Amino acid sequence: MRSELRVAVLLGLASALGGSMTGALCAAQQPIPVRLTLQDAIQKGLEANLYVLVAGTRVDEAEGTRERRLSAALLPRVSAQTYANVQNRDLRAFGISAPSFPDVVGPFSNYDFRIYAQQNIVDLQSYRGLKASELALGADKMDLQDARDLIVRSIAALYLNAQSAAARVESAQSRVTDSDALLKLARDKHDAGTATGVDVLRAQVQLANDRQATLVAENQYKQSLLALARNLGMSPDTPLELAEPLRYRDLNQPDLDTLAPAALLARADYLSLDRQRQSLVEQQRASHARVYPKLSINGNFGAIGRSIGGVQPTGLLQGQIDFTVFDRDRDGEAQELASRVKRIDDQIADLRRGIDEDLREALLNMDSAAEQVAVARDGQDLAQRELELAQDRFQAGTANNVEVVTAQDQLARAQENYILAVTSHVDAKFALARSMGDTEKNIVQFMGNP
Repeated sequence: MRSELRVAVLLGLASALGGSMTGALCAAQQPIPVRLTLQDAIQKGLEANLYVLVAGTRVDEAEGTRERRLSAALLPRVSAQTYANVQNRDLRAFGISAPSFPDVVGPFSNYDFRIYAQQNIVDLQSYRGLKASELALGADKMDLQDARDLIVRSIAALYLNAQSAAARVESAQSRVTDSDALLKLARDKHDAGTATGVDVLRAQVQLANDRQATLVAENQYKQSLLALARNLGMSPDTPLELAEPLRYRDLNQPDLDTLAPAALLARADYLSLDRQRQSLVEQQRASHARVYPKLSINGNFGAIGRSIGGVQPTGLLQGQIDFTVFDRDRDGEAQELASRVKRIDDQIADLRRGIDEDLREALLNMDSAAEQVAVARDGQDLAQRELELAQDRFQAGTANNVEVVTAQDQLARAQENYILAVTSHVDAKFALARSMGDTEKNIVQFMGNP
């Protein structure tokens, strides 16, 4: 008996030790959640977003185009050439014939070592084309900034969606806590004979409903984190944790009269259209400059001779002027460029109106959301007070728990209204930051982050 008891004890200890080691191993294998602030999410999104990466390659391509135009038209071109040959010549083929001359002379050899150089002195068309490519490069840089602004706005919205989902989970869990306390109180009162079985059943139903709502809220929160991770270029199985909860932070209403002109100087999409227009104007000037003469110089210097040891230095220096006598194509090019300028002008005018509309809409939404937050906060305080009074009445035995369940539902609606109001206010600030331009800087400033 003692040996059997000893074996049983050892088996129990081994089982307990193995269970604890397994639990510790599982805990060690669990990945540490990545803690994300809004600014961290924005930076990761900018680094991983395909739209931003493609816009960056367009800037690199435009820089290469500018370098090509600069080197091809305005910088000197230098090349070197050397050759050695052995040849025969048919004199009769060149019109040289005499009774004492042979028809074919040779073979003879010669060597030539030479450097060639060419430089344009006056070429207005190429100069204007270079200026147009520089302005086009500026437009591509503004397109890259606009792409970054759009992605910042998108990532901020995804982060805000996750914050709202997390706030709903917290709210649902607090309601489960209240319902669990209500069920315990109902059972105690039922055992004491001061409450009915209906009160207990009603509390059980309320707790089940709140647990169901919590499960739904937790699932929505996990889905919002999946969407956030996908847009940050992270693996979907990477655990994320929001470092900044949803909170309300008031913002002084900016003055629209000063906000609109400043937005035109900061909006990357507007500045891109402006650079494109300037580039088209330079192309028009380049097209007009096709009628002007072009002045260039070119020359070469080297050595030539029948043998390597007998080469003699020779060279050439000449100036060249090119005139365009007839160029019917210039009229068609001028018409094309004029239509492009008009199209850009229409786009600029439309975007100017759109920026003004975006600013006004963002300010209206922010002002309305601020008022909604104030009302929702008051409603939440009142609903919390109503729940406390209903709980006191039920505990004192002056009422059943119908009032408590009703007050819990009222508090749930008040909490949801507050979450919606704060979310709308934060989203309005994000929209205002996008409308003003320099979105990333404005979002960080509006949210009160360093």
